[in-house]
Amino acid sequence: MTTLGDARTGKLADNIAGFGRALRRAGLRVDSARIALAQEAAQLVGVDDKGDLGAAMEAVLVTREQERAVFRELFEAYFRDPELAHKLLAQMLPSQKSAPRPQRRPRVAEALSPQKRFGGAERKPDQEVEFDAAMTASALARLKHADFNSLSASEFHLVERLARDVAMPVPEIEMRRMRPGMRGKQLHWARTMRHAAHTGGELMVLRRMQRSREPLPLLVLVDISGSMERYARLLLAFLHAATRAHRRRDVFAFGTHLTDLTPAFRLGDTDAMLAAASARIDDFAGGTRLGESLATLRQRHARRLVGRRSLVMIISDGLDTGEPEDLARELDWLTHRCRRLLWLNPLLRFEGYAPLARGAAVLHRHAHGMLAVHNLSKLEELAASLAALLAR
Repeated sequence: MTTLGDARTGKLADNIAGFGRALRRAGLRVDSARIALAQEAAQLVGVDDKGDLGAAMEAVLVTREQERAVFRELFEAYFRDPELAHKLLAQMLPSQKSAPRPQRRPRVAEALSPQKRFGGAERKPDQEVEFDAAMTASALARLKHADFNSLSASEFHLVERLARDVAMPVPEIEMRRMRPGMRGKQLHWARTMRHAAHTGGELMVLRRMQRSREPLPLLVLVDISGSMERYARLLLAFLHAATRAHRRRDVFAFGTHLTDLTPAFRLGDTDAMLAAASARIDDFAGGTRLGESLATLRQRHARRLVGRRSLVMIISDGLDTGEPEDLARELDWLTHRCRRLLWLNPLLRFEGYAPLARGAAVLHRHAHGMLAVHNLSKLEELAASLAALLAR
């Protein structure tokens, strides 16, 4: 095994620190502690075998299964050039005119693009590389139809901000309570007589009563499992801004168990809401147990369903790992206690998608409708889709 010596006196620390910064730009959660562990792991396994080095660093730098593909692609691109020190310190790849450039994920391409130093001075690359990560007007138009899961880190933050401006007016229904109006069938005798007192007792105007109208109460269940990680945060930000005016709004997150996010949604600032929700959720990027989560909803939060008027939205890809029988039983209870159960499924981005997984098949059978929520254009169409489904 090659002896690496003290990383603090050589270039190994700088090389791995640069690679850690590239991972962070690609959206991975890499801090100084994990970079230090990666340096220690590299010392232990050596640099003779690239596969061993990559496996050792992956073990300490990757915390989610869905990030492994991004790490491996970035590691392969980052450590390809034999002149390791020059390339790592520049944090970019040399251009190869003899061979076509392989197609990379947007997050990897952005992470490998040249970065600016503190103060605005840009790094000078050893060899010229062209990575177009600039946000132009055409790029903004493209983002409207881009799948959330294909966005780079900077694009994701931009789309999250744009999603907060998308309106989602929930259809209104007539309530039992009456209020003064002009077209009601019932007369408002008190107001009519008060008006007659100003006209010498003559009934010049007949005041009427009409039913008040309010948006449907909302109950939202958001899947925060590993397969929904890129959608969960963005959709939570969208729902918080789009339903801010709703008087009755209950939001839950579910992964391996149910988490009540309603207190967090009472906060006025969306960023504060996301921070509070993150503090409450302890099973983020785990598995999906929708049946058990619905059982918890039935046992502890059944009163959140307002009569049979609540509009329930389940945001999930339907990849449930529980027993289909348990899920079917809980969904049957839920559909009999709400006005509509809608399934918002990001997997509808694929043409020809069919809910063939066991949990997805059960959810599709009980839901009153299935809608796509994988890009900004679909979020903008959501309000019209809700109105159409409720009119059935």
